[in-house]
Amino acid sequence: MSQRTAYTGERDNACTTMLLIRSATESDRGAIWAILEPAIRAGETYTLPNDFSREEALAYWFESGHSVYVAVDNGQIVGTYFLKANHQGGGSHVANCGYIVASSASGRGVGRTMCEDSLQRAVEAGFRAMQFNFVVSSNQRAVRLWQSCGFEIVGRLPSAFAHPVLGFVDALVMHRALDDVRVER
Repeated sequence: MSQRTAYTGERDNACTTMLLIRSATESDRGAIWAILEPAIRAGETYTLPNDFSREEALAYWFESGHSVYVAVDNGQIVGTYFLKANHQGGGSHVANCGYIVASSASGRGVGRTMCEDSLQRAVEAGFRAMQFNFVVSSNQRAVRLWQSCGFEIVGRLPSAFAHPVLGFVDALVMHRALDDVRVER
């Protein structure tokens, strides 16, 4: 399945918008970079070097083995994520993802919609679980979102992330089984 339509909107807002999640194409790279660059430069949530070039960032995002998707609202790409195997061999049944939402779309349910989509796609691809290896603990909004999507904190890496403002903060390992994910057809 290459694309899905989902409905999203702020919880306290009666307004609901249609969000399309589809596979990324070559022509999406500029819009994806526009979303990745501010997060990379801020250095607060991703372990990527904050001086990564456009080429380096896109090479990472589209790395071999990554299935890359975009969230589209009214023709605008407002988020992106990749889905991959967390490890090879004996760990290849566990999925891993990376997500970024455009700052202009923050708080509109884009991250939740992408997470729900990724869980379904992971099941369709035969994964049995999903694990996030390095969730920066100071990114409380993401931690709450992942927990509300069924992820549990299964590990804590003390002072593992050098936050540019807060100093050294913990990183969390979060996990969830996929046996209860219902795939929509």
